[in-house]
Amino acid sequence: MSEGIAHYQVGETFDDFLLITSATKSIASNGKPFLALLLRDGTGEIDARLWAAKKEDETLFKKGVIVKVNGEIGQFRNKPQLKIHHIRQAQEGDNVEVKQFVEKAPVSVEWLEEQIKEFMFEMMNANLQRLTRYFVKEYHEELFAYPAATRNHHNYVSGLAHHIVTMLRLAREIAGIYPEVDKDLLYAGIIAHDLGKIRELSDPDSPTYTTEGRLLGHISMMVEEVEKAAKELQIEGEEVMALKHLVLSHHGKNEWGSPKTPHIREAEILHYIDMLDSRIQMMNNALQKTKPGTFTERIYPLEQRSFYKPAFHSE
Repeated sequence: MSEGIAHYQVGETFDDFLLITSATKSIASNGKPFLALLLRDGTGEIDARLWAAKKEDETLFKKGVIVKVNGEIGQFRNKPQLKIHHIRQAQEGDNVEVKQFVEKAPVSVEWLEEQIKEFMFEMMNANLQRLTRYFVKEYHEELFAYPAATRNHHNYVSGLAHHIVTMLRLAREIAGIYPEVDKDLLYAGIIAHDLGKIRELSDPDSPTYTTEGRLLGHISMMVEEVEKAAKELQIEGEEVMALKHLVLSHHGKNEWGSPKTPHIREAEILHYIDMLDSRIQMMNNALQKTKPGTFTERIYPLEQRSFYKPAFHSE
């Protein structure tokens, strides 16, 4: 196999295997049908177009199918796009399987598990610790397998746990600088805030949004989970309400999907830690594919900005 789709530049020819993670039939401006595909391997993903698609192409090239693709890397709206020249399904003799095309967290699951255990041991509030332990035990398998998103940031196997652990490490440093911060509430909010994505997304390998996820969203679903856990553990008190508020407000603004804006100090901190980690991860993804002395592609969630990669290297 090649070095990976993430390392190809505009104008280069790609000829290798990729996994289809989404396939949508569309109509071009000339009235002819085409397939809009999202293709990936272990290094990243790319939008692709199969022009003049035939009816049988819709049946052959669906989500979850491995394909051999030949095409040229182009650019559309300042983002790489693969123009497909030839495409076929993988065959038995090709010796390829889905797990080869799934990107994984850059750290081991075992390390992520130990990190989360370590942070839970630091918690002193019995109610918040019990709630947090309940969630980690109840959703252990999914927590360490699911991505944090379908695209943009931490969108790889174990991405959810990786995102949570990075946020916890940031929270520990902030709590060390500002000792008045309730570290237990902040830790509990970080571990719980995105767990609803386990129900919002379909699977770890090539996730799409479930019907429940599209209609309810991970925030409202996680608030239900907090209420359920508190009832099962017979926990009453302000901690439950505070934790629900952190979940409800972690997107920061109503227009960003939060039913409530932050009105607890730890909720405000959680929102900014979440933003910081996700935005750095998106920048890192783009910068890794960028040559020194040039700009990245425009990053849509970062106000469509391009970021410059300095040519100098600081030791």
